[in-house]
Order: sequence, then C-alpha cells, then structure tokens
Amino acid sequence: MDRKVELDGYSKWTVKQDQFSVQPPLDILKQSFTVRIHLDDTDENNGALRVIPGSHLNGIYRVEDIDWSFETEHTCEVTKGGIMIMKPLLLHSSSRSINNNKRRVIHIEFCNQELHEELEWAERMNFHCSKFSL
Repeated sequence: MDRKVELDGYSKWTVKQDQFSVQPPLDILKQSFTVRIHLDDTDENNGALRVIPGSHLNGIYRVEDIDWSFETEHTCEVTKGGIMIMKPLLLHSSSRSINNNKRRVIHIEFCNQELHEELEWAERMNFHCSKFSL
C-alpha cells in the first residue's frame, strides 16, 4: 500500500519504512492467526512474548482497559526450533533483552479474508487446503 485511504472499520494507520499499515476491521482480525518459528531460545531475560491468556476473546483489547485484579500475564518461553501459534488479537508484548542473547523469530501471519477492494495485503500467497479452515 502506498497511500492512506479513509475506509469505515480501518483505523490506526502507521507508516514504517515507507510502507503504510492499517488495523483492519474486527471480523478480519478474528480470522487471522500468527505462526512464530523460534530460531533461538526465548525466556523472560531475552524478550519472550508475554500474553494475557484468553484476551483475544475480548475483540480489540487495549492495555489501558486491562483490569489487573482479574487478568494475569503469562510469559511464553519457547525453545530453539519451537513453534508458537497465536491469534493476533491476543494481547501481547515483549521486553528488550537484558542478557544480550539473540531472540530471532520468523513471524508469519495468515488470514483467509479479503481486505477492502482499495487495499491489498503487503505479501500474499494463494493456496488451497480443503482439509482445514479457520
């Protein structure tokens, strides 16, 4: 995408490295998932992902709306070669490494939904798999 387009349901436009990005509507986000392939061990000392379990069920859940008397954070330690699959709506973050160990991750997002006709996915591969669905 090389420009910002005002569309209902699309928000939080950003530009990083001359590429526009936008948060799509909730119905598209609900049909997305992320696969993270860990090339290094990750733990709390080198920026392992921290998540609020079940938060993806709340739709778009902002950190300022968290009720910490109810929610608990979980650190997802993953060993080298491990794979983590998550919904992007899962409230997640990671900290900087405090031990200088690498935390390389291949991060791939999948979605079976189309964007508005004026937008296109930055990277797209069409494939067919008849045995699985989101």
